[in-house]
Amino acid sequence: MILDICDPAAAVRPDVLETFPYEYPGAPATVEITTDEFTAVCPWSGLPDFGTLTVRYLPRERVLELRSFKYYLLSYRTAGIYQEHAANRLLGDLVRACAPEWMELELDYRIRGGVHTVVRTRWPGPAL
Repeated sequence: MILDICDPAAAVRPDVLETFPYEYPGAPATVEITTDEFTAVCPWSGLPDFGTLTVRYLPRERVLELRSFKYYLLSYRTAGIYQEHAANRLLGDLVRACAPEWMELELDYRIRGGVHTVVRTRWPGPAL
């Protein structure tokens, strides 16, 4: 059975992301969020992709609220999106939501067909 694949532009819901004020601006504290429940759909095969997502960031004035983060990730479950594109889309949405000093994202996909993929991206640019 092939899953019902949705266009990421329609399926992914950055509007559900919420933040709250960081009470210690100027006091650096790196936030790390990890979940092994990230799921999207391969747009080529229609098969599900599963991965571990790690987000690290230094808050400026806003912190990501975790319940809304979970709902945001759930919106990817039917999105037909390539792994490399998912990592960049996630990073862009999260940066827009909380405007951190910097943010790093790692998306480590489960092995499928004997191939292991890890996608790393950072804002603002390179230093990975």
